[in-house]
This record gives sequence, structure tokens and C-alpha cells, in this order.
Amino acid sequence: MHDMIRTTLATAALALLAASPLTRAMDTETDMDMDNAPASAASPATSARTAPPLAAGFIKADEYRETDVWGRIRSGYAIPDLDNSLVSRHTQWYASRPDNLKRISGRASPYLYHIVQELEKRGMPTELALLPVIESAFNPLALSTADAAGLWQFVPGTGKDYNLKQNMFKDERRGVLASTDAALTYLQRLYTMFGDWQLALAAYNWGEGNIQRIIKKNQELGKGTDFDSLAELMPLETRNYVPKLQAVKNIVASPSQYNVVLPAIDNQPYFTAVDKTSDIDLAVAAQLAEMSLDEFKALNPQFKKPVITGGEKTKILLPKENAEKFHLNLAQWGRELSTWTTHKITGARVSIAALASKFGTTPEVIRQANNIPAKSTLKAGSTILVPKVSASSAGDIAENIIENAVVAFEAERSPRVKAQAPSRYKAKASTSDKKRISRNTSAQRKHR
Repeated sequence: MHDMIRTTLATAALALLAASPLTRAMDTETDMDMDNAPASAASPATSARTAPPLAAGFIKADEYRETDVWGRIRSGYAIPDLDNSLVSRHTQWYASRPDNLKRISGRASPYLYHIVQELEKRGMPTELALLPVIESAFNPLALSTADAAGLWQFVPGTGKDYNLKQNMFKDERRGVLASTDAALTYLQRLYTMFGDWQLALAAYNWGEGNIQRIIKKNQELGKGTDFDSLAELMPLETRNYVPKLQAVKNIVASPSQYNVVLPAIDNQPYFTAVDKTSDIDLAVAAQLAEMSLDEFKALNPQFKKPVITGGEKTKILLPKENAEKFHLNLAQWGRELSTWTTHKITGARVSIAALASKFGTTPEVIRQANNIPAKSTLKAGSTILVPKVSASSAGDIAENIIENAVVAFEAERSPRVKAQAPSRYKAKASTSDKKRISRNTSAQRKHR
């Protein structure tokens, strides 16, 4: 079963990882004439209060006997159902696209068990595990036009508020462990604030300040403050946000009713976290784990460069059997784990070709490792990845470089074209020209 799931994942990863991280990776298949961009409001994680108590009817994580993750999700439904025309519309839309749901399920298969497990630990409704269907179609490389990234679509500011590191080497908004922890913490905080999961979800999409504002407005008018009563005051995207989740929840609750077949996902961990003791190339890590590079990247999409930095604080995710292979192969490796180091550009107009020559590689390798566009050059102060060329460059990349390194570039300047030098000699006027000038001058004098 795991082999089948990983085959599906690896196939999807080829398409997902071919795109630049700066390109919107989100599937249009989940858009329904509405933009799926998340809330841009940021709230400090430190203000989050204690998690809500275990909801009534929840079964503790260690008491589950479900063999399929979908059944486990159904068992933990706890958000009151929403039933309106938008829910019907979205349910019909998803149900009429079973291939779309199948693709999303294939992408979700490595992550769902972990997400459900984390929800149960916090006593949160398990249908929240379906939220990435709406946010990103379970594409960890999804990037919105608002620069929201990952399964849970954190914008940069909110990501920083919830301790998701974003630097030259990694973006934890795209990693399943850190981003899931941050998203659930944020959702808990919103639930504590509003005491209502539907409003908490609306705030996740639109921002808590906006939800507080419209609640106050309806209170002043003597109107209701539940989701349905407030929906008309919300932007179209947020008004559709909770109904979309309800639609997916309906289909997962009873797939056969909608003629949908959800691919089975085993109710056991897909991956395990492996501690890393030093810098290691992505390609080397994949080789030691006996995985394809695309499959490795699909489980570890937070790493943006060909080298994984960060020492013991950084973990990599591997399927259990591959983790065992990784440890066995690592013990016998006997070679350097990383072939990359950093170099700081101190002067202006350093050509990529000159850098490539200095570090024994090609301009293409330098450009690809540092995402430097064609026909552009590096600015002074940039720190770039380069191949190690000597013993002096051995060792891990320093923590201060990891945290502070930036790459800045500008368009290459076209070679200057020399202006034509003026002639040293003036052309002599011919005799006929002199006579013509003289006649014209005389005529002008007569008319003055």
C-alpha cells in the first residue's frame, strides 16, 4: 500500500517540483470562480491561550481502531454543520469532479495521518484536516498571488508570527511539521477568541480584526453574530470559504452518496522524522535513503537549496523503511555529505562566468543553485551557494550566514556604444554656396 501511495506522490512531485518556488503552484482545480488566497492578517502566536478542551464524543488518539484515515477523520467531526445554497453548490462541484478529488487525495496521503494525529492531541475537530483541500489542494509548493505558501497558505508575516523560519535556505511554511503546528496553533487561538469554529475559520481566511469588526456592527444593529448572519458582510471569498470546507466534509462523510471513491490511506504513519547532524546535499540524502530526488523533495519541500543546512535542529522526513536504509547507508558513507559552501560578493559587476571559473563549475550550475535569472548579475553584498573547492571551505555553513544571507541581482548592462568622434575639420563651402548665401543675406536686408 505504501509503495502505491509513494508512486502516486512521486508522479505528482515531478510536476510540482519542476516549477520555480516563485511561481504560483496552486491548482486552479480547487478554484470555483473565487480566489483561494488566505488571510493576510497576522497575530502573534504568543497571545494564543490554552487549547479548548477535548470535544464531547472525541476518542483519544490511542483508542482509535480505524484502519483508514478517512474513517478516523469522520469519527472526529465536531464542527456544527452548515446547510445553505452555497454548501449545496460546492458539494455538487466537488462531487462532479471525482478525478480532481482523487488527485488531491493522492497528494494528501503522506500528510493526513500526521495532521489528524496532531488535531487529536489538541482535542480539535478532525475535519480541520480537510482544510488544506481548500487552501492548497494539498500541494506543499502552492504559492498564491498574495505570496501565501504551503499546505496551510501562510503569508510571510503570519508565518513569522508563528515561528516559521523563512530564509535563503528554507521556508518552513512549506514543511508539513512546522506549518501544521503553526496552523493548528493559529486556529486554536481564533477559536478561543470567537468561541465558534465557523467564525474561527472565517477569521483564518479574512483576519480576526475583520471578523471582530462585523460582529460589533451586527451587535449594534441587534442582528445575529453567527456565521450565516455575518456572511453577507464578508467578501465573496470568505463567504464561500466555510461552505467549501462543509462540502468536502459532506463528501468524506458519505462518499458513496456522491458516487465518489476516496483512495484508501492507511491509518498509520507514512513518514518518520530523522535528525540530521551536519549539512547534507539533497541529492546525497535521497541517495542514502534510496529514494528518488523528486520523492525526497515532495516530503521535504521546505528546503530551497541543493544543500540542507541547520545542524541537529533540522529534521528530514522519510518513510519508515527508507529511514532505516538512510541510517545504514550513512554509517558506511565515508565521504563528505555536503559539496556546497557560501561565497559573499564584495564587488560590483562580478560576472557569473567569472564566479563559475573560480569555483570550478559552470554558470548554469551557479544560476540554478541560486535562482539567478538569465541576463542578470549579482549585486555586491549577496551571499551565494558555490561548490566546495578546497579543505578551507570544508565544514558546515555558519548559523549567522543561514539566518542573514540574501541574494540580490540586477539586469545585465548592455555594452556601451562609443559615440562617433566629431570631425576635426569643417567642410569648406563651395563657391556656388557662398554666392547663394550672399544673395539671401542681401534680400533679407532689403525687407527690413
